[in-house]
Amino acid sequence: MYLADSRDAPAVVPQRGRRWAAVPGTVLALGAVSLITDVSAEMITAVLPLYLVSGLGLSPLGFGVLDGVYNGVGALVRLAGGHLADGGGGRHKAVAVAGYGLSALCKPLLLVAHTLPAIGAVLALDRTGKGLRTAPRDALISLAAPPERRGQAFGVHRAMDTAGALCGPLLAFLVLGVAAEGYDAVFTVSACVAALGVLVLVLFVPGRPVGAGAGASASAAPSGPLRAPALLRMPGVGRLAACAVLLGLTTVSDSFVYLLLQRRFEVPAQWFPLLPLGTAAAFLLLAVPAGAVADRIGRRRLFLLGHLALLAAYGLVLAVPDGPLPAVVPVVVTVLALHGAFYAATDGVLAAAVAGVVPDTMRARGLALVGTGQALARFACSIGFGAAWTAWGDGPALAVATAGLVISTPLAIAALRPSPRPSPRRAA
Repeated sequence: MYLADSRDAPAVVPQRGRRWAAVPGTVLALGAVSLITDVSAEMITAVLPLYLVSGLGLSPLGFGVLDGVYNGVGALVRLAGGHLADGGGGRHKAVAVAGYGLSALCKPLLLVAHTLPAIGAVLALDRTGKGLRTAPRDALISLAAPPERRGQAFGVHRAMDTAGALCGPLLAFLVLGVAAEGYDAVFTVSACVAALGVLVLVLFVPGRPVGAGAGASASAAPSGPLRAPALLRMPGVGRLAACAVLLGLTTVSDSFVYLLLQRRFEVPAQWFPLLPLGTAAAFLLLAVPAGAVADRIGRRRLFLLGHLALLAAYGLVLAVPDGPLPAVVPVVVTVLALHGAFYAATDGVLAAAVAGVVPDTMRARGLALVGTGQALARFACSIGFGAAWTAWGDGPALAVATAGLVISTPLAIAALRPSPRPSPRRAA
């Protein structure tokens, strides 16, 4: 299959000796902010599923709804964040600071939220902050990097982000092991780390986009306000958005993946916070190489190949019989590695692909539009998967998700196939 076109491929193929050119300082600074923030966020993410399901007795359906709200609220706010960031005056950093700050303020609130409605409200507010910051942050990355190296720039950022995701669960595991207060201690340490991330953002990230990518395509932007329908009519944007939504409808949330592994392979509860480490380790190792590969073979193509890795992970969980952990350790490790490879090939790669088809002056809005569609689709998948698990059990629920991914992948390949260029008409 050939899925790259002139809008997806790099404008200039980098020379072999310069493939690993210096990464822009803005990208490194934002990577440091994301690293610190992800340490904070993943500390909570690592313990929350087991705390809610085992500690508070939440059903899989209830957890699916809560997990969907956790991601869906941020998706809706992402559009507002993109619109505000693209406003005049270089608001990208200001909107990002507001988003990171709001999420940091939510961490201490978990210390006083002990009921499901209260926890849900705090998580929704936290995701509101994430929704505000995601599009302006990714816009700053894309504007700082030259077009032919955007995949690599996003790969570096995602690798640094994932280093935080790798450290967060480990830190939560250590805190749970030494602190008498248990979960409250995790929430307290998480709040302190989140505040540090906001401080780094304020002090070290430039206020305006700086780099080779800034201003490269501003002349291509139409004047006046641009709404979502107009963005979707731009060449390439509608297809990427449709593909992200279609595949997002069959992407089981990370929390459910870890719960599936814990239940089916009898992972002890005290080791549950370490499961995300497998995904994060694979993501960390593969993010930068995947970004560089995407710059060379086409970002859309690698995005679809990443979903084949996810399909292999689902199939492996379904194919291997349930059993005690010692006998299935290789299976668990392989599933987590495939899960991390999926994120390495899709997360930053999709953002780089969108950046290649959206002009600079509406970059944040374009990234927000595609990201929102994908996140809302995953929101629907969380609710549907939780309902199927409650009604039929974990195995049948995963089988349905796998079948959906098998069906949607060829449709996505067809959607991203380049349109044939019309031949010029002969003169009469």
